[in-house]
Amino acid sequence: MRYLLRIIELVLLVLLIAVTVQNSHQVDFKLFFGQVWSAPLIVFLLVFFIAGAAVGLLATLSYYLRLRRQLSLLKKELRNRPPSRVIHDPSDALAD
Repeated sequence: MRYLLRIIELVLLVLLIAVTVQNSHQVDFKLFFGQVWSAPLIVFLLVFFIAGAAVGLLATLSYYLRLRRQLSLLKKELRNRPPSRVIHDPSDALAD
């Protein structure tokens, strides 16, 4: 199984390198006020992919922090709760 995963990764790497070589021509990225950036297409693709991943991570950061805060409050509440009677044997519940 491990070898199959490595073969799949190697095939994907070769495919990505082939796409990179085929898209190595210069592209103009036009900005405001007549500014133009010129670079290979793959550079722009990589920059925008990384920017998109960063925006996605930042978008989930508030949700993650809210869940951590809620978890810490629940742990604190659990620590402050008086110990409850734990039933180890289901037949003990019937005896009560």
